[in-house]
Order: sequence, then C-alpha cells, then structure tokens
Amino acid sequence: MKSNVLTPSLADAMVRVTELAAISASKEVGRGDEKKADAAAVDAMRSAFNEVEFRGRVVIGEGERDEAPMLYIGEEVGTGKGPEIDIALDPLEGTTLTAKAMANALAVLAIAPRGGLLYAPDTYMDKIAIGPGFPEGLISLSASPADNIKALARAAKRKVEDMTVCVLDRPRHQDIIDSLRSAGARISLITDGDVAGVIATTDAATGIDMYVGQGGAPEGVLAAAALKCVGGQMFGRLVFRNDDEKKRAARAGITDLGKTYSLNELASGDTVFCATGVTNGTMLNGVHHKDGRVHTHTLVMTSTDGMVRYVRSSRTV
Repeated sequence: MKSNVLTPSLADAMVRVTELAAISASKEVGRGDEKKADAAAVDAMRSAFNEVEFRGRVVIGEGERDEAPMLYIGEEVGTGKGPEIDIALDPLEGTTLTAKAMANALAVLAIAPRGGLLYAPDTYMDKIAIGPGFPEGLISLSASPADNIKALARAAKRKVEDMTVCVLDRPRHQDIIDSLRSAGARISLITDGDVAGVIATTDAATGIDMYVGQGGAPEGVLAAAALKCVGGQMFGRLVFRNDDEKKRAARAGITDLGKTYSLNELASGDTVFCATGVTNGTMLNGVHHKDGRVHTHTLVMTSTDGMVRYVRSSRTV
C-alpha cells in the first residue's frame, strides 16, 4: 500500500506530538506514581493531535472506550480536515520506568494511511525481531531461540558467542533464556519497554542483534511500524489467556487465533514512527531542563524513503 499522504510536514507534526507527551511525562519521573505519569502523557498527546490537520483514528491506544477516557481505540483526533490516518500509540511506554526514574521510557506513536496497521487487541503477543540487511525467512517463531540466534550469527558471519539478544526479564521467558544461553549467546535483560527493545535491533550501535519474547500485542504493532521503515524482520503471534481476550480479538475482526503475522501484516501500509525519550535510554536521551529551556531527543523513521532521523529540540519552559 503506497501513499503520498504521509508528507514530511505530517511527520514533523508527529515529532511535536511525541515531544509534548514526553515533556509532560517527564515532570513525573521518579515520583512513584505510574498512573499520574501516564495521564500526563495522554493529555498532552491528545491536545497535540487535535492541532494537526488530519483525520486521525486511534487503532492502537490506551484501551477500549469503556476502559480509557482518552486516546481509546476508535477515538478520532485531529482537526477533521486532511488525510485519513490510522494511529498506533503509547503515550508513555514504560510507566514503571518513569515512576522509578529508570532507563528507556518513551513517548511513542506510529501512523499509516487508513487500514495500514493491524487492529491488534490488548492481549499478549509472542514476538521475534531482527534489524535490516538479512535474507527473508532467516528467523521464525516456530524455531527455537537457540536455532534462531545460530541462523542469525551465520548470516552475520559472526560467532554466536558474540551475539546479544534482548529479552524481557519475566519468569515466563525462562525457557527462552535457557535456550539462548545453551547456544552461547549473550542476553540483555530489560525490566520493561519492549518497543525500545525491538527498535534497538535497528541500530548496530546498541549491540542488540535480536529481540525475542512475549509482550503486549499493541506494542508489537508499534515496533513493527518502526522496523517497516528500515527493512527489518518481525513475526508476531497473539497469545490468549482467557475467553475475554478471545472476545476482544473477535471485536477486532480477528478470526484465526493461532495466526503468525509477518512484519508486512502487522504494518501493511507506509508508516511514520516517532519516539521521544522521557528518560535516558539505549537510543535516546530523556527530557532535560536547563537554563530555562527544555530539551528533547526524538527518533523519527519514514518507510516511504527509509529515512531515519534523530531530532534534538529545545524550547522555553
């Protein structure tokens, strides 16, 4: 799905949206209140969206309408004029990270022309992702983590012992960790924030070669939108813990509950991805206040031209 509606000016507007959300959330860094930090980011992001000339529709958001007062799935934002755009967002990816002043909290969003992003229910998703430059079909959710990292090492012409895999530090991932360590790979464990974990595979400077594990399905779509911009690879498979989650999938139009989604099924249209650091992290600096100004650091990617930009902004408080 190619489209010229994702203009440079619209991409720049999305940068401003994540910047303002990050600035608002940054005021709650280290204060121990996850809900207050998230609410600050949500309010700021929604206000910023409503200044943008587009017809935006939230397809990945804070939850369903009865659970989220703002930026809920299906909410319409923008001026009501301009292109029809679908939005995946996480105003504060890493609420716990923010509350505890830990690394890699982000304000994140992705946009695509209407219908270009998977309408993923708020369930878990098994995920595996690698960055660009490798042959298609190299990794698979049906293969063991050990076999996947061995295949990636061969393709990269490196030793498995020199490869690093990012994994969320959760008891449910112990088998994944054991498999990777049996192959000799290094593991970078993170406490939260698997969008940051996935996009780290796009930049060799992070030292992260692969991401694998089970995290939120909405975050999976966000991460896929980023990988789409640089030509990475990702697969996702929804995980259902109860009948209520299966009903959510049905409302989202998903009938094949065991389907494995490729990157181009998670993000089928052209995408713009933006992430602004709230706290210092692997790829982005957090929000900093100095000399009466507030400084932000944003990553913006566009799939139409494969562009990756880092934007440093400064404004008066």
